[in-house]
Amino acid sequence: MDELLALHRKQNKDLQNQITGMKKQATKSTRKQVIAKCEQLQADLKLKQEQEIAELNGDTNEDDVTPEQLLAQLSLESEATEPVTSESTPVSNTPVQQPKKKRNRQKEKLAKREAEIQKMKEEARKEAAAQPNLQKIEQDAIDKFCEINKVKQIDIKPDGHCLFASILDQLQIRYPKFNEKYPDCDIYKLRSLSCDYIRAHRDDFIPYLFDETTMQIQDIDEYTKEMETTAKWGGEIEILALSKVFDCPISIMFSDRPQQKFNDTGKSHELKLVYYKHSYSLGEHYNSLHDI
Repeated sequence: MDELLALHRKQNKDLQNQITGMKKQATKSTRKQVIAKCEQLQADLKLKQEQEIAELNGDTNEDDVTPEQLLAQLSLESEATEPVTSESTPVSNTPVQQPKKKRNRQKEKLAKREAEIQKMKEEARKEAAAQPNLQKIEQDAIDKFCEINKVKQIDIKPDGHCLFASILDQLQIRYPKFNEKYPDCDIYKLRSLSCDYIRAHRDDFIPYLFDETTMQIQDIDEYTKEMETTAKWGGEIEILALSKVFDCPISIMFSDRPQQKFNDTGKSHELKLVYYKHSYSLGEHYNSLHDI
């Protein structure tokens, strides 16, 4: 039993981490679908764990059945039961009292939860249908920009490292001898370079670290430690830092506002990136732009 409970605790922790990630990446238009999915995952895991504990205890109570069996049972119990009489026994006009069925609370709870989830899904579907297709609007605007400026979008893996991977791609194509000068440079090296610069020039980055939620300035050492050792998404702070490290302008193209340029006095070749807000399911994303 102790081993099973330990496994359940690990499963609960893993699921909570997964749900936290899903909610963090949810957009306004997908939030209800994500919440419904999270609740379904929690409910399924809880029911599965209850069944495993019951099996370990040797409990074969009819209430411990799978969700599919419970839903099927709902359908079966809605059908009327025909009374059976013996041919040798005269039919009595006295109504036969049917035995009262045992109330299945687990079944009722499952049915109620399923109905709530379906209602939430339907509401989310209707809301999504009424929303404009932000992904298409964004992509059309970016395609038009690329056509005018004679650049093409280069897909970068959509994960927490996408900004650094895009900058690395730009450095490699715009500086032919970059790999010779930085033979071991990768996304993790770029994370370290940006964080080293931020720590060395703290006053320049304090305005970027104001947290509107807590109304306080984030601690630079804590911020850079997380940025350097995890897959935390990079943003304006890291773009500015790397533009200083490599003494080059870095321009970011958006679909809904003018292009933003960091360190426009940099003496090296300009690096070109494109920012997406709606086109990727994980949320914000950066791609690299190559000249045509």
